[in-house]
Amino acid sequence: MKASVRLPTHFAPARPPPEENEENRFMNRPCYTFNKTLPRTLDDTRCRHCRHYLTSACPHIDEFIEDVEDLSPD
Repeated sequence: MKASVRLPTHFAPARPPPEENEENRFMNRPCYTFNKTLPRTLDDTRCRHCRHYLTSACPHIDEFIEDVEDLSPD
């Protein structure tokens, strides 16, 4: 017989990683910091609303650059 495990009441299970698709590819990253120069209504965890978006402080800048390069005509 297995013993049941009791979790503390403050335990919140981790969110499952979002599916990798265009809609949420650049969303809900752990490094997200809202850009306070934007209206609070835009705080939706999308990278484009992050304080570090397209800056050298962004740990994912290479991904954004690759994404833009993929759109460039050959």
